[in-house]
Amino acid sequence: MSSSQGFSTPSSKTASKPGEPVRLNRWLAQSGVCSRRAADELIRAGEVQVNGEVCTDLSRRVDPEKDRVSLRGEDLKPQAELVYLMLNKPRGVLVTRADEFDRDTIYALLPQGAHNLRYAGRLDKGSEGLLLMTNDGELINALTHPKHGVEKVYRVEINRVLSKKELNELRNGVPIEGGLTRPAGVFVKSQGDSGMTLKIVIKEGRKRQVRQMVEAVGARVRRLKRLQFGTLQLKDLPEGRWRHLTPAELRSLKKLAENKDK
Repeated sequence: MSSSQGFSTPSSKTASKPGEPVRLNRWLAQSGVCSRRAADELIRAGEVQVNGEVCTDLSRRVDPEKDRVSLRGEDLKPQAELVYLMLNKPRGVLVTRADEFDRDTIYALLPQGAHNLRYAGRLDKGSEGLLLMTNDGELINALTHPKHGVEKVYRVEINRVLSKKELNELRNGVPIEGGLTRPAGVFVKSQGDSGMTLKIVIKEGRKRQVRQMVEAVGARVRRLKRLQFGTLQLKDLPEGRWRHLTPAELRSLKKLAENKDK
């Protein structure tokens, strides 16, 4: 499936003007490998080469058109344009570039040329909802680093009604793989004889975290959908479809990332 917009429709900006020298750490971030801060550490550690020579100068500027930049001996290529997409992932689709068993992956839903985009925050095969896809490595690192605590909002249908005690346990923290969870927002949206629907807000991103939290209080997730990631909201984007972020959405996300990075 595809959006009604072409992949070339710009909701992004050019990473840098052709021939314009840029700081080496910015160049590395634009190549999608890490954030600027992480790039500084790589440069200090002598893991970055410019034109075949190790560079440890944090103030070094490079020409994207003329200079060759390598990381641990492997040549890197800057992104000519930064692209930002939102995908409504369906259940049963894997969040991976390729699968050894040839199962469906999210990249089959994206436009041609989007295989180089990374995802911010994985969703497991049985989960659905919002995925941010971009080649802006600096933004992804800012939004997904555990210390920044960016909010993720989920609608979670479970197989039984939880008691007030169990709901409070979820809110205060439950033991899962990797240790006790941080305090979470847990709100009852509806309930019936066969189960209940919760809105769960977390500031972590551990593997299968929401499912593990529900299992920790003796229940099971029937359906899990991510509705929001940071300031980005899924809203009415149809299942299996993608679209470019609007300029306002992108500004809001970048402002959030900048504030978290301070």
